Amino acid sequence: MRNIFSVMLLILVPGFALASVSPEKQLDLTSHTIGYMALGLFVIAYILVMVEEITHLRKSKPVLLVAGLIWALIGYVYATNGMTHIAEAAVRHNLVEYAELMLFLLVAMTYINSMAERQVFEALRAWLINKGFGFRKVFWLTGILAFFISPVADNLTTALLMGAVVTAVGGDNKKFMILALINIVVAANAGGAFSPFGDITTLMVWQKGIIEFGGFFSLFIPSVINFLVPAVIMSFAIPNAKPTTSSEHIPLKRGAKTIVFMFLLTIVTAVSFHNFLHLPPVLGMMTGLAYLQFFGYYLKKTHYVEMEPVDLTKEGIGVGDVIPFDIFNKVARAEWDTLLFFYGVILAVGGLGFIGYLSMASEVMYTQWGPLTANIAIGLLSAIVDNIPVMFAVLTMNPEMTQGHWLLVTLTAGVGGSLLSIGSAAGVALMGQARGIYTFFGHLKWSWAIGLGYAASIWVHMWLNASLF
Repeated sequence: MRNIFSVMLLILVPGFALASVSPEKQLDLTSHTIGYMALGLFVIAYILVMVEEITHLRKSKPVLLVAGLIWALIGYVYATNGMTHIAEAAVRHNLVEYAELMLFLLVAMTYINSMAERQVFEALRAWLINKGFGFRKVFWLTGILAFFISPVADNLTTALLMGAVVTAVGGDNKKFMILALINIVVAANAGGAFSPFGDITTLMVWQKGIIEFGGFFSLFIPSVINFLVPAVIMSFAIPNAKPTTSSEHIPLKRGAKTIVFMFLLTIVTAVSFHNFLHLPPVLGMMTGLAYLQFFGYYLKKTHYVEMEPVDLTKEGIGVGDVIPFDIFNKVARAEWDTLLFFYGVILAVGGLGFIGYLSMASEVMYTQWGPLTANIAIGLLSAIVDNIPVMFAVLTMNPEMTQGHWLLVTLTAGVGGSLLSIGSAAGVALMGQARGIYTFFGHLKWSWAIGLGYAASIWVHMWLNASLF
């Protein structure tokens, strides 16, 4: 039973805390009452996350509470043993990990909100409708774009961009929007799996020096298969209809194209900071936020100088036409429930990792099961928790594997998160963006089709790249 618990806990334990404290100084609490209590609390919190659409309880609330309780339990044990500095160091390390993620997401969300306020997505929606694209064409168009944008940008940003298009085009057709958003999550995760900087997990493996830059492109065809199999299946369920046709033309607001360009420049800056300067990508993202701040200052100062007189009685005129651009309003509109959810998850699972369950999981999976079964299982387990902590756990274990197996775990950890809506940053973000439409159970109904794509991509990789095993 203890081995079963340890395997299940791989999905819960990112091992963030393990890097901050040497193992010999930590207490093994895996068989302690505190360890079992922490595990039980986390399971309860995640059950509440999964039933969010039923309880209408925001997903950040239970994980925030449980994160504090888990570390309170750990702190009590370490305080009674006179080892408070060790627990404190572990918490601080977790906070650094969260700060990087939170700031990265905050910049991406601010740019998305700015583009939405400048009517970029509304203009794109109007263009798609005027082109006469049906729901099926929009389904494939957004999926393909997500697959090929994700290798350059991250899967979260890609999902937010394409998700905004789908929600704008979908209107009241919830069936189309659910399927299209699921397709975007799968496509974004699959697209990021074959690029060294397409996903944070591939970045970690690349920067670790385990796989060379060009080695990741061996996963291109398996990633295509992972995207296409569920996409083809779901496409048959897309309503054979078109959005309400209209000759509506929505002009871009002043500075819209410049903001889009600066967003792309911000992505390039983040990648360059990481790849060439060997600095955290979040520094590049925050530098990119400065681009937007300075441009926002220009828009604000020239608002009344360059704008034409606005007729407030004219239909279609909104407050955005008369109120100057304010960057801090866009920051305030970020999806804070999602940001706080990631805080709770990172701190809670960091606490479970600090307790010692990660070492148990490593022994069971890579020693007893072997790398093939373990790496396939890791992909399935990453559907419960974001793939970033799961991959960090594998890198911390550092098992002896061939390049083929390292590519396999990179693939499975990257695309396994598509099986559930909470398994990747893309899915969690879209749950916030399309709240009430794209839900955990709505995604779960199509997990079987995504599972077929998952299995097919693994088979193709093992057949196509057999020489690497």
